[in-house]
Amino acid sequence: MVYVLHRLNLNFTRPTYTLDKADPQKQEMFKQGFELLKNLLDGKIGHILFKDESMIKDYKAIEKTWFLKSQQKIIPTYGQYKGVKLVGILNYETGKVYCIEEEKYDVKVFLKFLQNVLTLYPTGKIVVVLDNARIHHAKLLESFLLENKDRLQLKLLLPYSPELNFIEGLWKWLKGEVINNVFFPSVDEIRIAVCGFIGLINKNQDITINRLCVRL
Repeated sequence: MVYVLHRLNLNFTRPTYTLDKADPQKQEMFKQGFELLKNLLDGKIGHILFKDESMIKDYKAIEKTWFLKSQQKIIPTYGQYKGVKLVGILNYETGKVYCIEEEKYDVKVFLKFLQNVLTLYPTGKIVVVLDNARIHHAKLLESFLLENKDRLQLKLLLPYSPELNFIEGLWKWLKGEVINNVFFPSVDEIRIAVCGFIGLINKNQDITINRLCVRL
């Protein structure tokens, strides 16, 4: 029966989710606008950066894997919700990833992060593509963004459209490569694994571009 289903080009896999409130028409308009944005690279725009944050924790970080029948793989855990809170950017053109760890994520942390981005990219206009979270258009940012309007622009994604944020794929990639199905005795061990992964992909940025940056 399985053979017949494969011959019919059917695949046995999990369904995936899509956000029901997403607006396909507006998403298509965003994609068209992004094409225009890309055409400005190396001209009016120097850098397009996709920004996001993620909590990397080992608890419940398991996925399907192969093991002998009746010998299911067992992953130890302390049952604690500890992990590493990351804030990062992905450079659309170069594939370079920049991440920092923060204890929490609020508007003050975001403001400090934007200041870091300006230091990291000292020349050229920067466009940061990011989700529509409330803190991303908080009043506390207004004077900073006005002061740096010639250097920095925030481009908010449409609501319910995480698939348009390329760096979202980075977290799934990271977890699949070094976090899932692994026991970490301490948070420091998670940090070491995360830093090692980011360092490795930054040495092979073409792989990152091909994996994350070719969807639009």
